Amino acid sequence: MNDNVPAVSRGRIASGLRELGLGSGDSVLVHSSLSSFGYVEGGADAVIDALLDAVGPGGNVLVPTLTGTRHDGPDRPPVFDVRSTPCWTGRIPSTLMARPGARRSLHPTHSVAGIGPDVENLIAGHEDAPTPCGRQSPYYKLAEQGGYILLLGVGQESNTTLHTAEELAEVPYHLQPEPTDAVVIDYAGRRHVKRMYLHDWGTPRAFSRIDAPLLEL
Repeated sequence: MNDNVPAVSRGRIASGLRELGLGSGDSVLVHSSLSSFGYVEGGADAVIDALLDAVGPGGNVLVPTLTGTRHDGPDRPPVFDVRSTPCWTGRIPSTLMARPGARRSLHPTHSVAGIGPDVENLIAGHEDAPTPCGRQSPYYKLAEQGGYILLLGVGQESNTTLHTAEELAEVPYHLQPEPTDAVVIDYAGRRHVKRMYLHDWGTPRAFSRIDAPLLEL
């Protein structure tokens, strides 16, 4: 650590989140990069605690705990165990989903984990959704109830909810043309086979273009 750079504390992060407008009772989906903070006293746990402080006991903090890869498909169906399959979305999501009291949706490629009184409702049935980010997903449910998306040290390229917009618009490039029989293992260790359409990784996006119109709102 550079002694000339002050450490970032839980309290300082919580204060900044409140200045952004995050308040008691809010629900927020957080995309994040821990390294973007510099040195954080307490690491990822401190960031999670600050988020929970900002929304209070009545609020919900969710993170994307994605596991899908470009190799997933009908010929190589994903196998997802909610109890042990790691995510690739960073230290903060990995830490949050391992916390006591956290719950994680059962989608085999685009799961979401969260802490809060409404998390079970938000994640329920994600494994039965025909697509990763559509109307039965936590991404859509959060938007429907007026929740927030928070980007901490990342850009719109990390904003998974923009795939929800793609699904609602029925763009032709977002989903694989054939369904996949994915394997999902739940919290009780039961094995389920779920037929669904998976994300197609072949098309580059330009999600950052949405910043300008959003800033004009």
